Amino acid sequence: MNNTMLLPVSLAVSFAVTAAVGPLVLKWLRNLHAGQSIREEGPKSHQKKAGTPTMGGIMILIGVVVSSLIFGIMADGKLTGDMAILIVSLLLCALIGFCDDFIKVVKHRNLGLTAKQKLLFQIVIAVVIAVYQAKLSEHGTELYIPIAHTYLDLGWFYIPFVVFVLVAMVNAVNLTDGLDGLAGGCTAIVAFLLALLALSFGTADTVVYSAAVCGGCLGFLIYNHHPAKVFMGDTGSLALGGALAAAAILMHIELILVIAGGIFVVEVLSVIIQVISFQTTGKRVFRMTPLHHHFELGGWKETKVVAVFWTCTAVLCLISWLMM
Repeated sequence: MNNTMLLPVSLAVSFAVTAAVGPLVLKWLRNLHAGQSIREEGPKSHQKKAGTPTMGGIMILIGVVVSSLIFGIMADGKLTGDMAILIVSLLLCALIGFCDDFIKVVKHRNLGLTAKQKLLFQIVIAVVIAVYQAKLSEHGTELYIPIAHTYLDLGWFYIPFVVFVLVAMVNAVNLTDGLDGLAGGCTAIVAFLLALLALSFGTADTVVYSAAVCGGCLGFLIYNHHPAKVFMGDTGSLALGGALAAAAILMHIELILVIAGGIFVVEVLSVIIQVISFQTTGKRVFRMTPLHHHFELGGWKETKVVAVFWTCTAVLCLISWLMM
């Protein structure tokens, strides 16, 4: 099967598997009484979502892993190092989120994992990917520069750079996961772009994996679109952030990820700006952060915020494609 065919079939199989396991995962989550608690300081309209099952990101994981293994092995005749590192990155980031979700939601302990614990685990995952790339990748410690169409060798700075990219993207997607379908839809669009770019680079494993991430997100949206029947939880959001980062890192196109994932970036920046402003001046720049809540409190319906953010992501991905 050629690389061109790998994209749609991997996407379709991941979508189908995610959609198919959805009812089983939902039943299991309900039996666990894994209902989401809603922050009192959040928008009042969200209080009605209390009790909605969370940790639904498990559906996406199943779809992505099944499709990636099938078509990754089919493309290369074996499980390659690239595919292994992509899947391991996904699952390890998901494990961090699952532990946090399980402690908070099932064990009913408010704190879950500490911020330091989550950060430490994320750094370890990023270092593993960075060392793998530096030692085994054709481009080693190089970074692709869009528009210039050239590579810049970061040398010793490559490992901390990769750590920053993965940790930032993992937490950015996590912050974006605050409205029905928002994180899943934005991730699906960015993952589709990564699959197209992987196709142009001729890297079969990244084509399969990125397409599977896209398909898994689309399958999840069947249950997560407004009004959501399930939330992905940290299990899903941390995994998806790790998935996007790992795919971009393996293609050395981290800078393109920053542009294509611009919505994730501004969500993080809104929180940083709000905190700095409040601590230095006592005033808030936004009504509430992350940014999607600012628009909600400004009178936008949840569905409008999601549609606008999806559209912005699609436009940013088109710009990213043209820059390559």
